[in-house]
Amino acid sequence: MYALFDDAGKFLAGRVIAEAEASLQVELDSGKRVKVKAGNVMLRFAKPAPAELMKQAQAVAAEIDLDLAWQFAPDADFGFADLAREYFSANAGPEQQAGALLRLFEAPHYFRRLGKGQFRKAPEDLVQAALAGIEKKKLIAAQIDAWAVELVAGTCPPPVRDQLYRILFKPDKNAPEYKAVVEAARRSHRAPLDLLKRAGAIESPYQFHWRRFLFEVFPKGTGFPAGLVAPPVDDGLALAEGVAAFSIDDSATTEIDDALSVRGLGSGSVSFGVHIAAPGLAFAPDSPLDRIARERLSTVYMPGGKLTMLPDAVVQAYTLTEGRDCPAVSLYLTIDEHTLEVTGHTTVLERVRIAANLRHDKLDAVVTEASLKGEAPADYAFAAELAFCHRLALACKARREVVRGKPETFNRPDYNFRLAGADGLPPVAEPDGSETVTISTRRRGAPLDLIVAEAMILANSTWGGWLAQFGVPGIYRSQASLAPGIKVRMGVKPQPHAGMGVAQYTWATSPLRRYVDLVNQWQIVACARHGRTAALAAPFKPRDAMLFSLISAFDGAYSAYNDFQNAIERFWTLRWLEQSGTTELVAATMKDGLVRAETLPLVFRVPGTEGLPRGVHVRCRVAGVDLLTLDLHATLLARLDEAAADAGDAGEEDDDEQAAPGVLALAIDVEDAGAPEAAPQVASDVVPAGTDAG
Repeated sequence: MYALFDDAGKFLAGRVIAEAEASLQVELDSGKRVKVKAGNVMLRFAKPAPAELMKQAQAVAAEIDLDLAWQFAPDADFGFADLAREYFSANAGPEQQAGALLRLFEAPHYFRRLGKGQFRKAPEDLVQAALAGIEKKKLIAAQIDAWAVELVAGTCPPPVRDQLYRILFKPDKNAPEYKAVVEAARRSHRAPLDLLKRAGAIESPYQFHWRRFLFEVFPKGTGFPAGLVAPPVDDGLALAEGVAAFSIDDSATTEIDDALSVRGLGSGSVSFGVHIAAPGLAFAPDSPLDRIARERLSTVYMPGGKLTMLPDAVVQAYTLTEGRDCPAVSLYLTIDEHTLEVTGHTTVLERVRIAANLRHDKLDAVVTEASLKGEAPADYAFAAELAFCHRLALACKARREVVRGKPETFNRPDYNFRLAGADGLPPVAEPDGSETVTISTRRRGAPLDLIVAEAMILANSTWGGWLAQFGVPGIYRSQASLAPGIKVRMGVKPQPHAGMGVAQYTWATSPLRRYVDLVNQWQIVACARHGRTAALAAPFKPRDAMLFSLISAFDGAYSAYNDFQNAIERFWTLRWLEQSGTTELVAATMKDGLVRAETLPLVFRVPGTEGLPRGVHVRCRVAGVDLLTLDLHATLLARLDEAAADAGDAGEEDDDEQAAPGVLALAIDVEDAGAPEAAPQVASDVVPAGTDAG
């Protein structure tokens, strides 16, 4: 005697060698003996042999027409043997009965399983819906296969091209476009990125990086809503008497947030003014412009362009343009002209005459330390004022270094990128990657840089303490110590910033391009207007949950923007290598096989340098660049010195991991397919090494 039984949804047949009331002992063709519950036995039969029965049953099952079987099936619950007798004949044998069981079990869209060989036919509307779904899946499977064939052949189907960035970075793994890429990568044994590049889905490496950034960070586009206007500032602001302010920025800077003024030279007590553009006087939190700024949180900088936090027309309404009387939040610091000590300060809401917009790129070679110290001619505007500002900056820096416990070092330059089209002019629209790039340097800590940086640090630390004095919350930046791994954090409480050597530090000097600064400006304005009662009138109250959410949102956005800026600057650096035909680079070793180029903002991996001390100079051969993965392939040619060069301040230069080339991380997951491997901010405020100035 033989038995056909259900083993966890799989049907097996064997010889019955023993039987009890509730179970059977069955021997399979393999010789294995299994214990089977009596309730799991579907069919008992004397012939044919179990293996022959299963073979014949599978052949019978394949011939059963499900539509016809569904019509023959009774409306009430039924067993598979009943259907076999209805479909075949009243004398249906074990082969037909077993075939009916297999066919019914594999067609749940026609017949619902009730257990122990019992079934119930599904309602007609559900059957039709299920059949339509099955047909749709077949069509999708066929489409996936067709797309995969095209991709393997080197052609990218338009639907795959349209979903390129979603497939690579935020895929819906059930989408047919994603499945087609996975299948094509599996068949071709290529990495997805290489496969798509070969198929023509990625026409331009620059556009790939740019569109990926927009897809991830600006999915709704980069345009501003129509109809936004810049509200006027209250005309009741008085004009600052005797103030002729000047800004210091690059020529390309349009968001001029800050300007300086000096009065009273030669009197023994100098009034040093830091004047900040005042959009916070024009619109309030939760206004239409605030909602726009809060959504973007910062201006995005890149070579050849930028995405501003506010619409350009709004920026131009409040930027500190020369020849205008501009609304400003002014901090006046009283400075002892001889000791350069700060003896007092006051904050004023006013209009300030902007006498000049000085430009780094035009004056850096002229405004030198020698000219500022009177050791060389000073044939430029505001010579006396700049000389005092430089003396004050050096004194402020020295005082901060005492608190820091060690001096700041400026052993790496800032790099400027300039793009030019075929006509030699800067691109008027979005770059496409074909432009000619020029990379120039500006020494960190140059006089004009130092003046601006120290003035902003002085203003931000002073305002940070002033907010705390009135009990008005602000958004602060702090660093517990200079120990390795201790990073700068943002919070709502004034705490020391060890990296800068100040008791507290807030960002408030760039309200046109950073939302945190705009928030802090609203709080400062409340203090200037209401004094001791400012905590009651300020837009953001102590322990305001909105401030914490803003910190979290800003951290995420600012990090994403900086990552993109670093990546796109790396792109243009690699592009420069291609355009210039550079075949060798001199670099200094870092760690783990990474080296830093001496004359370019470029960190790359060189095999053979892993065991060298930090700071050793080496000559490397450029073997190739990959503008998609932003990899530079290089080999070691020679070691140029025996002793490790000065690696700088370890506490300040511990940014190697940030500067190191990163893997292009794809979200696509392909089994058996190879896994693809995947600068200083161009802004109006120049930040010295090891500081957090802004």
